[in-house]
Amino acid sequence: MIPDDATLTETGLPPARAGRVLLIACGALAREILDLKSANGWDHLDLTCLPANLHLWPDRITEAVAEAVSKHRDAYDRLFVVYADCGTGGLLAAKCAELGVEMVEGPHCYAFFEGNAAFAARAEEEIGAFYLTDFLVRQFDAFVWKPLGLDRHPALREMYFGNYDRLVYQAQTDDAALDAKAADCAARLGLRYERRLTGYGDLAPALARL
Repeated sequence: MIPDDATLTETGLPPARAGRVLLIACGALAREILDLKSANGWDHLDLTCLPANLHLWPDRITEAVAEAVSKHRDAYDRLFVVYADCGTGGLLAAKCAELGVEMVEGPHCYAFFEGNAAFAARAEEEIGAFYLTDFLVRQFDAFVWKPLGLDRHPALREMYFGNYDRLVYQAQTDDAALDAKAADCAARLGLRYERRLTGYGDLAPALARL
């Protein structure tokens, strides 16, 4: 059973301790990883998730991942970190190399959901794009609206988003309700709306290699 988004945001997900390989992932990726596990019969993969709201303090991600590796290493044949760089400035990759564990490639989940190569090719033309995934559409208030104080001070919107020209919703699933909510998020931010059905991008082959 997939925990609710609030739990994944604040608490994370403990491992089921049923597989041989442990995925140490961001809580924002739990649904996608569990869907891929189910669709492909990857019963050898176990999943634990750190709280998704670590992304509000990216300087804490590296230490949290290192603690998870230390905590679970002896219980599994192999560990794999399902974080991209995620604002750690290369520190997470360096720590994973030091600990001898692999991690998913890419600067952030927006890149690997679209495909790292495709995202890099668009980089210059999308310098004004603000991205949301399925999880971030569902948790828009928790990750964007309230942390930026826009619920209390809506006049700050121009300060934060004045240099953006569009909101790009990278849809992992074809969900009309999420599409409508993402469009509303764009309207609230005063941005042009674009939806892009990316599916799981580079996440699927990264996990398939395990």
